[in-house]
Amino acid sequence: MCGFVGYVNQTDIPDNTIEKMADRIRHRGPDDEAYFADEGAAMGFRRLSIIDLAHGKQPMYNSDETKVLTFNGEIYNYREIREELKALGYKFRTDVDSEVLIHGYDAWGPKLLDKLRGMYAFVIYDRKTKEVFGARDHFGIKPMYYYDDGQSFLWASEIKAFLDHPKFVKEFNEKLLPIHLSFEFIPSKETMFKNVYKLLPGHYFIHKDGKTNIHQYYKFNYDHIDENQTIEGDAKKIQGLVDNSVKAHMVADVEVGSFLSSGVDSSYVLNEAAKLKPIKSFSLGFNNSKYSELDWSSRFAKKIGQENTRITMDGDDYFDILPTIMYYMDEPLSNPSAMQLYYLSKGTRKQVKVALSGEGADEFFGGYNTYLEARPFEKYQKYVPAGLRRALSKMVINLPRFHGQRFLVRGAQPLSERYYRVNYVFNYHDRDKILKNKALNVDSGAYTKHIFDDVKDKDEMTQMQYFDINTWLPFDILHKADRMSMCNSLEVRTPLVDKEVAAFAATMPIKTRIRGDETKVSLRTAAAAELPKDVANKEKLGFPSPIASWIKEDKFRKRIEEAFTSDVAKKFFEPEALLEILQEHINGKSSMQKIFTIYTFILWYQVYFPEDTTADTVSKVKLTK
Repeated sequence: MCGFVGYVNQTDIPDNTIEKMADRIRHRGPDDEAYFADEGAAMGFRRLSIIDLAHGKQPMYNSDETKVLTFNGEIYNYREIREELKALGYKFRTDVDSEVLIHGYDAWGPKLLDKLRGMYAFVIYDRKTKEVFGARDHFGIKPMYYYDDGQSFLWASEIKAFLDHPKFVKEFNEKLLPIHLSFEFIPSKETMFKNVYKLLPGHYFIHKDGKTNIHQYYKFNYDHIDENQTIEGDAKKIQGLVDNSVKAHMVADVEVGSFLSSGVDSSYVLNEAAKLKPIKSFSLGFNNSKYSELDWSSRFAKKIGQENTRITMDGDDYFDILPTIMYYMDEPLSNPSAMQLYYLSKGTRKQVKVALSGEGADEFFGGYNTYLEARPFEKYQKYVPAGLRRALSKMVINLPRFHGQRFLVRGAQPLSERYYRVNYVFNYHDRDKILKNKALNVDSGAYTKHIFDDVKDKDEMTQMQYFDINTWLPFDILHKADRMSMCNSLEVRTPLVDKEVAAFAATMPIKTRIRGDETKVSLRTAAAAELPKDVANKEKLGFPSPIASWIKEDKFRKRIEEAFTSDVAKKFFEPEALLEILQEHINGKSSMQKIFTIYTFILWYQVYFPEDTTADTVSKVKLTK
């Protein structure tokens, strides 16, 4: 687990540029550093040693030293691939998975990607052809960014590394602000920095002669759903897959721990890992709070005979760390659970270097309660003609709020506009009220309609899951998991976000994913065979926090008011409209997510664009040493 940086070389770049770029992300790899440079490219690497601690230094070369590799992640089936390569005559000098990549690319080129099972982002530079090849794992567990303005080409594990390259032009991508306000992230290859792009999950790039070509090698799909499958049969299959995946994710030459909430996903992962060896678990809660899950998680760990470490935080911890979170996040992300994940990772890293986590189960197995709303909307659309639904929507949209109003408005919309995640924070009308430049406002549904179009022949629940797997999972869940763990030099592994697990999940019919009002029913049935019944059937809480209550406290409300009247707020928003949202929340109307999205954006902008602000936010960033 590591971090890497690189750029296509230019004659007027200072010699220490690659070192400065790598040092910017030293939190990803504090154990070692190394560099490569020739007349064509420069590459830098920071290592967090997990496997074959004494070897595996990068950049790594192929046999004749014509290709150079930097790699972030873990390949869980590297031993099987290594045997294939040995049969082809390749010699191995180490027991690290990175050597499989460099020889595998020599043998098969981009076809190597079809063989990999793991979480990864890596770049290979060909010294002969001056070609740069970069790839990212199937679901976006590990990050990869590139900067391409037509003149300069840079790549890195995190955007902040580009700040130290003299050819990087830092510009805010203002046209994406309304998209961010809708989704709380950017659900595409674009980022909040102009000319900086994400390499999307399941994709690779080839850069040569000043041109960058992007190719897709993997795409999750629901083309092979088997309606003959049953809950009991799927549960047995899931048991085998989870057992196999957890075993693969436990491979390490350092101690592996596991995150533990009160939910079924992390409990199931911990339980399976504990069958292999004793494993420490780590749980986070709040001081004197009804939101804390610590008692529940500690009881479960004790039941299965595993050590549990309780980590706590309070409101001051939460708000004090926000500027730091925005720095490490690269782009603004307003998921309130990121701060919990930061402190959980920080506490975990004091004892272990690697931790398992339960992300992915809700997306692949149908765990979100929002999927259930497909049923009333499908009935409404079936029995009420489209013209009447549109007329009702227009009639009620501007009326004072009443129960059922939102349903009538959304009932006239296609799923690509109606789905909860599309206007997750601010809808079009909300954005129009708060944006200073009204011309920026766009239809956020149009921005992601192509994702729904991929599965337009499927039922609405399946469409929702597909959307989440392609947006919410990589751009929110996995993004914050990587940044919040790696800024604490902790490797987080996600056994339920796995190529083999996903392949089976794609065959499951709705009836084995959701039964009545019971979500991820097959996964729960599988877990119930291994866990206490109360754990397997526990309602999903989603890493809750008391932030909605904290916002109402004077000392935290004042911080938000200061941000809402700052020069950044005046630059992009209508401050009075922001203060109105804050006051609504104080008066009892829940507007926490709206408040938090604006607040974190302002903090992020103050951190990354301090030249545009008088706020002293930058000095509040506490970098990991």
